[in-house]
Amino acid sequence: MIKLVATDIDGTLLDEGTDRLNPELFDIVRDLKEKGIIFAAASGRQYASIRRLFDPVAHDMIFIAENGAYVVCRDVDMLEVMMDRTKAAELVQEIRRMKGCEVAVAAKDAMYIERADTGLYDLLVNGYHNQVKVVEDVLKEDIPMIKVSIYCRDGVDGISQGVKSRWEGTFRTMLAGRIWIDFADYSADKGKAIQSIQKSLLIDRSETMAFGDNGNDLGMLANAEESYAIGNAREEVKKAAKHIADTSRNDGVLKVLRKLVKTDGN
Repeated sequence: MIKLVATDIDGTLLDEGTDRLNPELFDIVRDLKEKGIIFAAASGRQYASIRRLFDPVAHDMIFIAENGAYVVCRDVDMLEVMMDRTKAAELVQEIRRMKGCEVAVAAKDAMYIERADTGLYDLLVNGYHNQVKVVEDVLKEDIPMIKVSIYCRDGVDGISQGVKSRWEGTFRTMLAGRIWIDFADYSADKGKAIQSIQKSLLIDRSETMAFGDNGNDLGMLANAEESYAIGNAREEVKKAAKHIADTSRNDGVLKVLRKLVKTDGN
């Protein structure tokens, strides 16, 4: 009997950086709630962006934001994980030296960046619909950092291995799409967020279903007995998942959830 459904957003429910969510999903979320099944949206996006995306059902679900560093239910904080400020500052300085890349720092209230004249600003504001604050120097601001991100317009594949080897001993380092690498405290992870929800609501791994497409979804999939990689997922995610669903463009998650609703979660 499934009692918790968790799904990634970008690349799983919809194309990365867009807000074209299939409105049928809102009905599915309501149907799941009626059947006693909790729905959670898990993303590297900030809370404000995810909440806006799911506004019609915002009080019928749980939000796992910033790759698990911030979890919210009905506007109540369930979990918040901060980064070590000194080490995060070293990371920010290194990102500034990376050619073709920009730095973004996430707090509960907003995403902080240092330039408004690049594609990053447009993507965050008009693509993800984030709350964004442009500052001269993120390290001079009193920002309670919960995530630091590298944004590379031309993709992060060329730098991902070097970055991972440099920082994985300090922060949880996650590929979060073709153009993002995210960093957070080691206790901040979608999988750990799922564990905290399971513990709070007395839900077992065997009663959990999860969907993902990227490396930052692996922890979440590992904590769900019924784990799904969608058709356009990275190969390592497909290998880790129990099932393969259709692609995001073909509403792979919705197809599975329709069946779940019809079978009462069994």
